[in-house]
Parts: sequence; structure tokens; C-alpha cells
Amino acid sequence: MHLIDLEKGNRASISKIHAEKALRDRLTSFGVMRGEELTVKGCSLGKQTIEIEVGSTLIALRADEAKLIEVEKLV
Repeated sequence: MHLIDLEKGNRASISKIHAEKALRDRLTSFGVMRGEELTVKGCSLGKQTIEIEVGSTLIALRADEAKLIEVEKLV
């Protein structure tokens, strides 16, 4: 499952990031890395952007970036 597949309010654990080094480094600087838990806070119409919370940081990602983040949904 990928981050883009989650709905508002879902929680997940990041299992893998399939991105180039520059994007992976940027995500890591925000705390988005393997093993971290996140919560989906909201989505734009058509899911062009998705807002997530990792720790106490809110991050908005484009859909193409969210498709690169593999997650495991938490119950």
C-alpha cells in the first residue's frame, strides 16, 4: 500500500521510500523515514496533495511524492 491510498484519519507506518536521493534526503529532514508512524490529516480535491503528520510536524506532499512512499496501515 502507498501513502496516496490512505484516507483522512488513517495511521500508518512507513516501510519503504522509492525516491531519488534528493527527495529522500528532503523527506528525511522532515522526519519522513522508514519505521516512522504518520497520520493523514487531510487531502485536496482529487488527492493532488496530501497532508500528513509525522511526530509533531505537518507536511504537505504532492500526489507523485506520496505514491513513492510505501506504508503499512495501522489499526
